[in-house]
Amino acid sequence: MKKVQLVKISHSVNIGDVCGSIDPNIIEDSLFIENGDIIGFYIKDLSKYSEKAAQLADLANIELRSKAVPKSEMKRSSGFKGSDKEVLQYSTILGAVPAKPHMRRPYHTISSVHSVKTAKNFIKAMLLLALESEKIIKEIAPNIYERQMEIFKQVPDKWKFGNMFTSSISNYNIAAPFHRDAANIEGCVNVIIAKRENSTGGNTTVPDYGATFNSCDNSMLVYPAWKNVHGVTPIIPTAENGYRNSLVFYPLKAFLSEKTS
Repeated sequence: MKKVQLVKISHSVNIGDVCGSIDPNIIEDSLFIENGDIIGFYIKDLSKYSEKAAQLADLANIELRSKAVPKSEMKRSSGFKGSDKEVLQYSTILGAVPAKPHMRRPYHTISSVHSVKTAKNFIKAMLLLALESEKIIKEIAPNIYERQMEIFKQVPDKWKFGNMFTSSISNYNIAAPFHRDAANIEGCVNVIIAKRENSTGGNTTVPDYGATFNSCDNSMLVYPAWKNVHGVTPIIPTAENGYRNSLVFYPLKAFLSEKTS
């Protein structure tokens, strides 16, 4: 596996800026090293490390795209040149959802998707995929695994999605402006698994390091999303019904406030 030394560079990107199209420059299996510490990694093909994880990602992707799973939907331009055709975009959250006092819900809860019977297969596939992702992290970057497992001793089991995450979100055809995941637990990583067909773009880019990760089908990015401003490049369908879906697992610091017994 290639070792990539992450060195900060100057840039003019700010939170909220629109992320334009950027070609990926991280295109092969790589370990990310900053100041001598492994802080994340990228693998091009999930099946190389876990055939089970690849199969679970396929199943989760199929279930998400079916009518069985509730979604928050929106429609935007498809990106086809010379066309104003809209493409469906949606997301689904699983696991722990933090309190939202401004929405008159001053308490933590579990995603309402868990109460939907038809979503059972999707939820099971995503939970097993989270656990398989943890095994891959342990194999490739044991320092990350051990640190996150130690931190998660402070998170009650009822708020865990797997052992190293509190929550999951699946984003279908959704790019993202530049942002930082400030609600995440510092010292922890996210997992982003990409599923795609007949599309380009959707690459995660981190301007602090001039790094853009290739979001090819079955790729897996492990990265501390709380650490840097990052964005997702536009997703452009290259044929009818082209899409890019990201299966994401992440750790929220809101659940650190409750100690285990």
